[in-house]
Amino acid sequence: MNVSDRPAFIDFEASSLDLIASYPIEVGVSLPDGTLHSWLIAPHVLWQDWSESAEAIHGISRETLCAEGRKVRDVAYELNQLLNDAVYCDAWTFDSFWLHRLFRAARIRPTFLLESVSSILSAPQVQQWAETRQRVIESLGLPVHRAANDALILQETWRRVCGEAPAQNLQYRVARP
Repeated sequence: MNVSDRPAFIDFEASSLDLIASYPIEVGVSLPDGTLHSWLIAPHVLWQDWSESAEAIHGISRETLCAEGRKVRDVAYELNQLLNDAVYCDAWTFDSFWLHRLFRAARIRPTFLLESVSSILSAPQVQQWAETRQRVIESLGLPVHRAANDALILQETWRRVCGEAPAQNLQYRVARP
Protein backbone atom coordinates (compact mmCIF):
# COMPACT_ATOMS: atom_id res chain seq x y z
CA MET A 1 0.00 0.00 0.00
CA ASN A 2 1.39 3.41 -0.85
CA VAL A 3 1.03 6.62 1.15
CA SER A 4 -1.73 7.99 -1.11
CA ASP A 5 -3.93 5.00 -0.17
CA ARG A 6 -3.64 5.69 3.55
CA PRO A 7 -6.17 7.87 5.35
CA ALA A 8 -5.51 10.97 7.41
CA PHE A 9 -6.64 11.02 11.04
CA ILE A 10 -7.84 13.83 13.29
CA ASP A 11 -8.37 14.17 17.02
CA PHE A 12 -9.71 16.91 19.25
CA GLU A 13 -9.24 17.78 22.90
CA ALA A 14 -12.03 19.81 24.43
CA SER A 15 -13.08 22.01 27.30
CA SER A 16 -15.32 19.21 28.62
CA LEU A 17 -17.44 16.34 27.36
CA ASP A 18 -20.64 18.40 27.47
CA LEU A 19 -22.21 18.11 23.99
CA ILE A 20 -24.01 21.40 24.41
CA ALA A 21 -21.44 23.78 25.90
CA SER A 22 -18.02 22.25 25.23
CA TYR A 23 -15.67 23.48 22.53
CA PRO A 24 -12.41 22.35 20.92
CA ILE A 25 -9.21 23.46 22.64
CA GLU A 26 -6.71 21.50 20.55
CA VAL A 27 -6.82 19.69 17.22
CA GLY A 28 -4.23 17.32 15.84
CA VAL A 29 -3.90 15.72 12.42
CA SER A 30 -1.77 12.80 11.32
CA LEU A 31 -1.34 12.81 7.55
CA PRO A 32 -0.92 9.63 5.48
CA ASP A 33 2.89 10.00 5.52
CA GLY A 34 2.89 10.30 9.33
CA THR A 35 3.46 14.05 9.39
CA LEU A 36 1.78 15.58 12.44
CA HIS A 37 0.11 18.97 12.76
CA SER A 38 -1.31 20.38 15.96
CA TRP A 39 -2.92 23.61 17.07
CA LEU A 40 -3.98 24.93 20.43
CA ILE A 41 -7.21 26.86 19.94
CA ALA A 42 -7.88 30.14 21.76
CA PRO A 43 -11.43 30.16 23.14
CA HIS A 44 -13.91 32.09 21.01
CA VAL A 45 -15.56 34.94 22.94
CA LEU A 46 -18.78 32.91 23.26
CA TRP A 47 -17.06 29.77 24.56
CA GLN A 48 -17.17 29.81 28.36
CA ASP A 49 -17.49 26.13 29.34
CA TRP A 50 -14.58 24.69 31.32
CA SER A 51 -14.10 21.42 33.17
CA GLU A 52 -11.28 21.10 35.67
CA SER A 53 -11.58 17.31 35.44
CA ALA A 54 -11.04 17.53 31.65
CA GLU A 55 -8.07 19.83 32.25
CA ALA A 56 -6.61 17.22 34.61
CA ILE A 57 -6.82 14.66 31.78
CA HIS A 58 -5.38 16.68 28.87
CA GLY A 59 -3.19 19.00 30.96
CA ILE A 60 -4.07 22.16 29.02
CA SER A 61 -5.22 25.14 31.08
CA ARG A 62 -7.62 27.80 29.85
CA GLU A 63 -4.88 30.34 30.61
CA THR A 64 -2.51 28.48 28.28
CA LEU A 65 -5.15 28.54 25.54
CA CYS A 66 -5.70 32.26 25.95
CA ALA A 67 -1.96 32.95 25.88
CA GLU A 68 -0.77 30.44 23.25
CA GLY A 69 -3.87 29.38 21.30
CA ARG A 70 -4.51 30.28 17.69
CA LYS A 71 -7.67 32.11 16.62
CA VAL A 72 -10.51 29.80 15.57
CA ARG A 73 -10.54 31.25 12.07
CA ASP A 74 -6.82 30.64 11.60
CA VAL A 75 -7.09 27.02 12.76
CA ALA A 76 -10.12 26.33 10.54
CA TYR A 77 -8.36 27.94 7.56
CA GLU A 78 -5.21 25.88 8.12
CA LEU A 79 -7.21 22.66 8.46
CA ASN A 80 -8.88 23.46 5.13
CA GLN A 81 -5.46 24.08 3.55
CA LEU A 82 -4.20 20.75 4.85
CA LEU A 83 -7.22 18.49 4.26
CA ASN A 84 -9.43 18.17 1.20
CA ASP A 85 -10.88 14.68 1.36
CA ALA A 86 -12.15 12.41 4.11
CA VAL A 87 -10.36 12.48 7.45
CA TYR A 88 -11.04 9.85 10.10
CA CYS A 89 -11.64 9.87 13.84
CA ASP A 90 -12.53 7.30 16.49
CA ALA A 91 -15.15 9.27 18.44
CA TRP A 92 -17.32 10.64 15.66
CA THR A 93 -20.12 12.00 17.87
CA PHE A 94 -17.77 14.16 19.90
CA ASP A 95 -15.28 14.99 17.13
CA SER A 96 -17.99 16.03 14.67
CA PHE A 97 -19.54 18.28 17.33
CA TRP A 98 -16.19 19.99 18.04
CA LEU A 99 -15.35 20.27 14.35
CA HIS A 100 -18.72 21.93 13.77
CA ARG A 101 -18.19 24.32 16.70
CA LEU A 102 -14.77 25.32 15.36
CA PHE A 103 -15.91 25.99 11.81
CA ARG A 104 -19.16 27.64 12.90
CA ALA A 105 -17.23 30.07 15.12
CA ALA A 106 -14.79 30.69 12.25
CA ARG A 107 -17.72 31.30 9.88
CA ILE A 108 -16.29 29.07 7.17
CA ARG A 109 -17.09 25.57 5.91
CA PRO A 110 -14.73 22.63 6.07
CA THR A 111 -13.32 21.48 2.72
CA PHE A 112 -13.08 17.92 4.03
CA LEU A 113 -15.44 15.30 5.37
CA LEU A 114 -15.13 13.84 8.87
CA GLU A 115 -15.77 10.09 8.99
CA SER A 116 -15.61 7.40 11.64
CA VAL A 117 -12.66 5.05 11.33
CA SER A 118 -15.13 2.18 11.68
CA SER A 119 -16.40 3.04 8.18
CA ILE A 120 -13.09 1.83 6.67
CA LEU A 121 -12.69 -1.26 8.84
CA SER A 122 -14.04 -4.77 8.45
CA ALA A 123 -15.91 -6.41 11.35
CA PRO A 124 -12.80 -8.39 12.43
CA GLN A 125 -10.71 -5.20 12.30
CA VAL A 126 -13.26 -3.39 14.48
CA GLN A 127 -12.97 -6.24 16.99
CA GLN A 128 -9.16 -5.92 17.00
CA TRP A 129 -9.18 -2.14 17.34
CA ALA A 130 -9.16 -1.62 21.13
CA GLU A 131 -6.49 -4.21 21.87
CA THR A 132 -4.32 -3.03 18.97
CA ARG A 133 -4.71 0.60 20.04
CA GLN A 134 -3.48 -0.27 23.53
CA ARG A 135 -0.43 -2.02 22.08
CA VAL A 136 0.26 1.03 19.88
CA ILE A 137 0.08 3.34 22.90
CA GLU A 138 2.53 1.13 24.77
CA SER A 139 4.94 0.79 21.83
CA LEU A 140 4.99 4.49 20.94
CA GLY A 141 5.29 5.60 24.56
CA LEU A 142 3.46 8.85 23.85
CA PRO A 143 1.23 10.58 26.38
CA VAL A 144 -2.44 10.23 25.42
CA HIS A 145 -5.06 12.99 25.45
CA ARG A 146 -2.98 15.35 23.38
CA ALA A 147 -4.48 15.78 19.94
CA ALA A 148 -1.45 15.14 17.71
CA ASN A 149 -0.37 12.12 19.74
CA ASP A 150 -3.88 10.69 19.64
CA ALA A 151 -4.16 11.25 15.88
CA LEU A 152 -0.85 9.42 15.40
CA ILE A 153 -2.07 6.60 17.65
CA LEU A 154 -5.19 6.31 15.47
CA GLN A 155 -3.10 6.13 12.33
CA GLU A 156 -0.73 3.53 13.72
CA THR A 157 -3.65 1.48 15.05
CA TRP A 158 -5.26 1.58 11.60
CA ARG A 159 -2.01 0.49 9.96
CA ARG A 160 -1.63 -2.47 12.30
CA VAL A 161 -5.23 -3.72 12.10
CA CYS A 162 -4.92 -3.48 8.31
CA GLY A 163 -1.78 -5.63 8.39
CA GLU A 164 0.78 -2.92 7.63
CA ALA A 165 4.05 -2.80 9.48
CA PRO A 166 4.38 0.05 12.00
CA ALA A 167 5.55 3.27 10.40
CA GLN A 168 9.26 3.98 10.60
CA ASN A 169 11.00 7.35 10.64
CA LEU A 170 7.88 9.40 11.22
CA GLN A 171 8.16 13.09 10.51
CA TYR A 172 7.12 15.38 13.34
CA ARG A 173 6.13 18.77 12.02
CA VAL A 174 3.85 20.38 14.57
CA ALA A 175 2.20 23.69 13.76
CA ARG A 176 2.78 26.37 16.37
CA PRO A 177 1.47 29.90 16.77
